[in-house]
Amino acid sequence: MTARPSRESGAPAPFRATAARSVRLFRAFRREQTDPDHFYGILARDTVAQLAHYLPGGRAGLSGARVLDVGGGPGYFSDELRAAGAHPVCVDADAGELRLRDGRVPDTAVLGSALALPFRAGAADICFSSNVLEHVPAPERMADEMLRATRPGGLVFLSYTVWLSPWGGHETSPWHYLGGHRAAERYTRRTGHRPKNDFGRTMFAVSAARMLRWTSRARRTGAVDVLAARPRYLPDAAASVVHVPLLREIVTWNLLLVLRKRPPDG
Repeated sequence: MTARPSRESGAPAPFRATAARSVRLFRAFRREQTDPDHFYGILARDTVAQLAHYLPGGRAGLSGARVLDVGGGPGYFSDELRAAGAHPVCVDADAGELRLRDGRVPDTAVLGSALALPFRAGAADICFSSNVLEHVPAPERMADEMLRATRPGGLVFLSYTVWLSPWGGHETSPWHYLGGHRAAERYTRRTGHRPKNDFGRTMFAVSAARMLRWTSRARRTGAVDVLAARPRYLPDAAASVVHVPLLREIVTWNLLLVLRKRPPDG
């Protein structure tokens, strides 16, 4: 991998998963509901820096890259990818999500399902998805589709909220520990309306172990090289928790998988 530009050159500093970064993200997360632009803006900048960490040349590796932003909704990640020189296309199954920021569907957005991406095989240099996998009923199928849409040698960057993490139930947390349906019913009684993340309908229980098994199968078949399988928001010192059964389901919080698609001949 080529050397990263220095801060003195005016380029962003290299990505570091430090404890201070984790604190900064969790502080911003507390404002997700009241100030989504603040939270998602910070998260998008951090995520693009994290993505660039796995590219040859760092952030420069995003220049000209074709990126599919799967389930990107309002386009926070697409905006930051575009600022880094990439050519993102946001694909989302919900037109309402695409219109959340200014009431219109962006020109670079496409309506489509993550379970059947409306793109040819190998269309993307990078297939990216942040916190969408837990919202589809067939997560392995979504991961397969992301892999299909990525060119040989390209990158899959996939992260999702683990069900048994403290925020696994999203706005119904922490009552999801008593069961997803029960948590949704409690939320409905308290607010008078169903949660946006409604268990069994728009949110599903996806464990860390489940997608680690999918990753292992993809690696064994020669489909991918695994560059990372780690907690997305936690410091490097906590990365090994993904190897500890049961504990990883609670502590990982958000599982990040970074995969490089291998050419057919390996």
